[in-house]
Amino acid sequence: MSGISKACCSFNPPVVSKGYQPKGEYKTINGLKTYVTGPESATKAILVIFDIFGFFDQTVQGADILATSTDQKYREHKEKLGHFFSTKAAPPQTLSKIPNVVAEGNKLAPGGNFESWSILGYCWGGKIACLSSGADNKLFKAAVQCHPAMVDANDAKAVNIPMALLASKDEPAQDVKDFEANLKVPKYVETFPTQIHGWMAARSDLENAEVRKEYERGYKTVLEFLHQHS
Repeated sequence: MSGISKACCSFNPPVVSKGYQPKGEYKTINGLKTYVTGPESATKAILVIFDIFGFFDQTVQGADILATSTDQKYREHKEKLGHFFSTKAAPPQTLSKIPNVVAEGNKLAPGGNFESWSILGYCWGGKIACLSSGADNKLFKAAVQCHPAMVDANDAKAVNIPMALLASKDEPAQDVKDFEANLKVPKYVETFPTQIHGWMAARSDLENAEVRKEYERGYKTVLEFLHQHS
């Protein structure tokens, strides 16, 4: 990838395997329990949609990494929306919550509005991130899916912002390939062949050296993408 800052390239977060102490705090935003992290002076924000496992240390730590690890600081709002998700697609009541979450989240910005919002989703949240980036999207400037569930190449045709997709060995390879082929926007798609579904979120065994290395590399990749496109 081109246009990456020196700070991104030297990314080296102090990942904690056990007993992680969160840097942020929990707030209620649009009626939803939300983990908010990052400096209050941040001018950009990321809305992160959890998988069904919720506020695990690995995912909270991931939020802190995204919010504070480079020269571009983000305010991060991590929402537990996974339990709204059906087996095939995000129901309308889930997607309809997002504009109000962004509107209320903007109240945390120094000037009352963040310069830009990005969206990232794990597992089922990846589907929500994808559908939130469709033809009608006016909220988000960039999107990321991490080990996404229900990858559908048809969804990719409507995406109107830069998108990254980080797949594990467990996502169907052809689905990922077809999705990438249908993206008509700036994109970054990579499969992490040694990692299981959930390695960047609740299922990450950070005591395993290989998993920890790929966890760090996954977040570095996301930060580089967002630094370039958000």
